[in-house]
Amino acid sequence: MTKYAGRRAVVIGEATGIGLAIAKRLVEGGAQVVLTARTAEERRGLCAELGSTAQVVPPSGVTACLGPGGEIDLLFADSVATACQLRSSLRDGGAVVLTAPGPPSAAVQALASELVSRGIRVNAVAPGCIEAPGGGGTPLPPLGRLGAAEEVARAALFLATDATFTTGGHLPVDGGLSRP
Repeated sequence: MTKYAGRRAVVIGEATGIGLAIAKRLVEGGAQVVLTARTAEERRGLCAELGSTAQVVPPSGVTACLGPGGEIDLLFADSVATACQLRSSLRDGGAVVLTAPGPPSAAVQALASELVSRGIRVNAVAPGCIEAPGGGGTPLPPLGRLGAAEEVARAALFLATDATFTTGGHLPVDGGLSRP
């Protein structure tokens, strides 16, 4: 599958769970991926798991990894502040997807408004009730089960690549917990 061929993506946040699921789908689709991981042990393991089209770097190493003039097509970040730090590296027409729980904040809306003139879309996917190792005691959402990181990854990739006329959006992926 080459759905993401020719695209450069950066995934910042947890290198397990949702971030890893996003990175795996991007690599499978032919993208060049930069993923952050905090420890050297995590980075070694993720490099082996993702293969040669992925670079796994410490969170502080993303800008250096991109190099001078390095541009990003797709940015997946766990906070608006992180996305703002890399906004100058975003290619016109690119996309930012924030993976943060809760409703969209004024900061998400402000970033979407700032980048719209460059054709860059900014959306948020709000995960909730996601399976976690040893995470017992989590209340079940109306769908009656916990979600998987892969389900959130599919929603995030939809916002990044298929929702081409959507910006400032907020997509809850929480099994119905956020419904009124």
